[in-house]
Amino acid sequence: MASEYLEHKLALLPPLPGCYLMKDEDGHIIYVGKAKNLKNRVRSYFKSSHEGKTARLVETIRDFETIITSTDKEAFLLEITLIQKHQPYFNIKLKRGTGYPYIKITNERDPHMLITGEIKKDGGYYFGPYPNVYAADETLHFLQKVYPLRRCSGRQKRPCLYYHMGQCLGACFREVPVEEYQAQIKRIKSFLNGNVATVKRELQQQMTAAATELKFERAAELRDQLKYIEATVEKQKIISNDNTPRDIFGYYMDKGWLSVQVFFIRQARLMKREKRLFPCVNTPEEELESFILQFYNRKNKVLPREILVPKGINQKVLADILKVPVRTPQRGQKRDLMDMANNNSRLVLEEKFRLMELDNSHSVGAVQELVDVLHIESAHRIEAFDHSHIQGTDPVSAMVCYIDGKPAKKEYRKYKLKNGDGGNEAENTQEVIRRRYSRLLKEGRDLPDLILMDGGEIELHAAKEVLEDELDIDIPIAGMVKNQHHKTASLMFGPQDKKLDLDPKSEGFYLLQRIQDEVHRFAITFHRQLRGKHSLSSQLDVIQGVGPKTRTKLLKEFGSLKKIKLASVPELQKIGISKTVAQTIKLSLQ
Repeated sequence: MASEYLEHKLALLPPLPGCYLMKDEDGHIIYVGKAKNLKNRVRSYFKSSHEGKTARLVETIRDFETIITSTDKEAFLLEITLIQKHQPYFNIKLKRGTGYPYIKITNERDPHMLITGEIKKDGGYYFGPYPNVYAADETLHFLQKVYPLRRCSGRQKRPCLYYHMGQCLGACFREVPVEEYQAQIKRIKSFLNGNVATVKRELQQQMTAAATELKFERAAELRDQLKYIEATVEKQKIISNDNTPRDIFGYYMDKGWLSVQVFFIRQARLMKREKRLFPCVNTPEEELESFILQFYNRKNKVLPREILVPKGINQKVLADILKVPVRTPQRGQKRDLMDMANNNSRLVLEEKFRLMELDNSHSVGAVQELVDVLHIESAHRIEAFDHSHIQGTDPVSAMVCYIDGKPAKKEYRKYKLKNGDGGNEAENTQEVIRRRYSRLLKEGRDLPDLILMDGGEIELHAAKEVLEDELDIDIPIAGMVKNQHHKTASLMFGPQDKKLDLDPKSEGFYLLQRIQDEVHRFAITFHRQLRGKHSLSSQLDVIQGVGPKTRTKLLKEFGSLKKIKLASVPELQKIGISKTVAQTIKLSLQ
């Protein structure tokens, strides 16, 4: 149910198109959506029942604001702008990938070929994208040998090495006729569009002749060229009757998750595909519309000549924004491709659910094994501790938390030990256990079902002493023991600190091993961070004019010695340091 404050705001909502921004208790924007009717859409969050990610969103909402737009198109554009600006937690967010390479013929008086990951509106010819980067590179080298354009910088007044090798038309010492370039480009375009039969036949003949003459290295080189051509140009089966570059978007939704597949059809072939899985807040159609606009809003993203989408997507608005025809195929080959994209989306999502179920069953089984071995009531929440120091300096402790056999990273905690004696494991253990559980008692929070200490009898006895004698807490506690190879070996547990040997092939042992490795990693990482800051602090201490306040400003603003070194004098001055001190810092750190 909405609060009284939200009820008043809901009553004032207009029945107009626009965007809405949901906020949490700290005022952070956690979701951005668009609507044809803001009044109906925003009210639906608070007046209807929800599940999954939508339910979690509604539980978190403490306020909202709206922005009215004149048209649906404006709402689409505004939504994408707001998502990219605020990066809300509950929205679909696309990470920028590395992309795939294209083979490009430049638009110049003397054109040349190259591999590029960027597409520019510069009049050049682009072929691809090619999923196999290495094969695309080798195919380019092959084309430069068979259909050469320009490989030198040109205008050198003498033939270049590539001209002597037959890989350059001679722009280095002569004016190559435009017609000669155009004829060569026509052959290259034909080849990259899949017409490779003639070239392949010639390569096969050359390879056979080389093998007959016992020139096996040359034969192997020709064989590799054939392989690269197949991987780049031929590998994909022809699945269309025309060469129109088109992208096909399919989706499937179940249990609050949206699975999206994008098929890239180039040169009548399925060149590559992308698959994404997202928890879904709104209708799948609206989430897909947002996905598509973000997908093409990335830097250097090449638009196809046609985009195919499932039924229910707002084709008109998408086409108006992207300036590309957006259609839903009704029959024939395009409809079959759309069905294939939708079916692949379904298979990927079903596979995810099966893996999640398998993972859950393993986690539950592992926790139950620990419960059975230790004869305790539950191990729903496990907290584990480890210490780290170097020769007693900068001692720290770290705690990791596992809930139902899975790491709960938001519950992890770091501790800078105050006694300062890293070599005294008993004191370190007592300090961190005292600080952790006295605080939980004071705040009235739930205690763990099981505590694990990374170490032997010393840590175990020290922890028991604090829990039982000082805090009067009865929590099962065990020590994780390692063997001479520093690998998890057994558990130390019970009144007599008896070692319990677990089956190393069991799920329970594997869970114990993961916990011990994780708490050790977390403690080591924290110690390295702390040591790095102290090292930076000590180097700043010796610089004349840098006192505690200036040091704190530098650490807060730049965070590392490397970044301070790279900063200019004006950048150092911006945080309130005088020019003289800034110059002294630069000179001292160089």
